[in-house]
Amino acid sequence: MLFVTNRTPKESIRTKTNRPISFDMNNNTCANSVYYCRRDGKEKYTEVGGFNFMQEVKEHAAEQVLFYIHGFSNLPEDDVFKRTRALQDLFDQTEPGMVLVIPLIWPCDNDFGIIKDYWDDQKSADQSAFAFSRVLQHFMTWKTKEEEAVKKDPDHKICYKRINVLAHSMGNRVLRETIWAWNKYDLPHGVPKLFRTTFMVAADVVNECLEPRKTGDMICHASRSVVVYHASDDLALRSSKVSNLKNRIASRRLGHSGPENMDKVSSNVFSVDCDDFNNKYDMPAGHTYFMHDNKGKPGKVFLHMCETIKKGRVFPQDEFRRTTIL
Repeated sequence: MLFVTNRTPKESIRTKTNRPISFDMNNNTCANSVYYCRRDGKEKYTEVGGFNFMQEVKEHAAEQVLFYIHGFSNLPEDDVFKRTRALQDLFDQTEPGMVLVIPLIWPCDNDFGIIKDYWDDQKSADQSAFAFSRVLQHFMTWKTKEEEAVKKDPDHKICYKRINVLAHSMGNRVLRETIWAWNKYDLPHGVPKLFRTTFMVAADVVNECLEPRKTGDMICHASRSVVVYHASDDLALRSSKVSNLKNRIASRRLGHSGPENMDKVSSNVFSVDCDDFNNKYDMPAGHTYFMHDNKGKPGKVFLHMCETIKKGRVFPQDEFRRTTIL
């Protein structure tokens, strides 16, 4: 399994391809560098390097790529790799050969106490933006090299894989800050439309963040479509609201209500209400409902994501529809 992380390695911080690499889960320091790696087994990782990583993705048989950005208090072995594997298995069962799932792993805290963990993870999410914006810029550099290679050799094969993003919970904060930082520091003329579809599930960000002149608006500019999945009885986001009130931040979360006002966000933003099943899929929190149902079968959100990735349209039966209830 390929993955990208800005966790600080136990070894030297300098990249060295094909070296064994390991990470201390008690160290949640955000590295300025990112590490392109392969998971060979439990707690066995190899650093492959950025261009080797992209070449391997290019040569993979899958038609499209889905980058998965995990949420708050998720550790690699205990949470992220398990969910990535579950997602990959669901895609392979439903649409074989269509999607390669790659996790982006940021340094969640390993403390006791949910409130402390939550506030520490918010800081890590914000600080991770600078590292992951380098991933996006690195990709653009690689893309330019590929285009130059074609000019020199017409037989050189270009990578035509479409890129999608799935951000869950506080992973949406990482996504928001990453694209904002990328735009501010690397792209004076605005972000390119890099992602085919961005899926924001149970998003732990304020519900007006996708509006123009808000930091999340850059997500809309970078994506052909942005799909927001929300549920008003998501208990984990209620805890998030309590944590934010503690720090004098009072706003509903995007993953609770969807966008504050659909008329104010870009026309490529879609809102999907998941109230009817989120707690059935994830008892009692109702927060992690984007994979399988309570019987282990592909869930409603997963099937909707899978169909959207396959067709490239959120509601292909109605081109003007922007909201629905699953």
